[in-house]
Amino acid sequence: MPHGRDSGGCDNVMQKQLRDRSVKRQKMLSIIIITILMPATILIGMVFLNDRKYYLISLLIILYTTIPFITAFEGRKPKVRELVIVSVLSAIAVAGRGAFFMLPQFKPVIAIIIIAGVCSGEESGFLVGILTGFVSNIFFGQGPWTPFQMFSLGIIGFLAGLLYKKGILKNSKVSLCIFGGLTTFFVFGGIMNLASLLISTQRFSWKALTAIYVSGFWFDVIHSTSTIFFLYFISQPMVEKMERIKNKFGFIDG
Repeated sequence: MPHGRDSGGCDNVMQKQLRDRSVKRQKMLSIIIITILMPATILIGMVFLNDRKYYLISLLIILYTTIPFITAFEGRKPKVRELVIVSVLSAIAVAGRGAFFMLPQFKPVIAIIIIAGVCSGEESGFLVGILTGFVSNIFFGQGPWTPFQMFSLGIIGFLAGLLYKKGILKNSKVSLCIFGGLTTFFVFGGIMNLASLLISTQRFSWKALTAIYVSGFWFDVIHSTSTIFFLYFISQPMVEKMERIKNKFGFIDG
């Protein structure tokens, strides 16, 4: 009998070590895709395809995003309800963009993506951001800016999940609002301002980039303010609802 207990303990330790290695591989894969593969794909599309194949680039980005998401299910089959939750969160973000179409830059999109990352983990948050950028542009207009929007929204969702798991981002209105305001202004605004320059001209100059950042300053401020506004009012109800769903159905946690 003692031998059986020792064997079971060794098996548990080995399983934990295998899970830890799997998680490390998954995180490393996500980092490589986000920092190397996606930017390289967008750059190749701009330089060699002259921005004319943005649908292809967008679909490749979606494909890349599903890889780390699928690896989260290593060792078991994904449950349909887990995939449905990601789809529903993306649909809510798309609907939120459509509902506030009359108010430029004042959208709940990034707030919902941040909530998705906090509640579902960084891979799911990244996927929700990517899908939201692509699907919403089916209604608002696809173009060479689409891959940049997908990428920036995905990064915000990924950061939200990662920092929440690390304990840096807290489940409180103040913490979420600060994170939302900063990432909307610096991540989304920073990437999209750079994208505007790269799309509009083939010649890069710091003077032109500075002019674009200055001209887009108030748009970014309004966008950041809207993210803070929506996070303040909807973050706690949505997070509480998501937590109940996770506890009831055993929903994955990044």
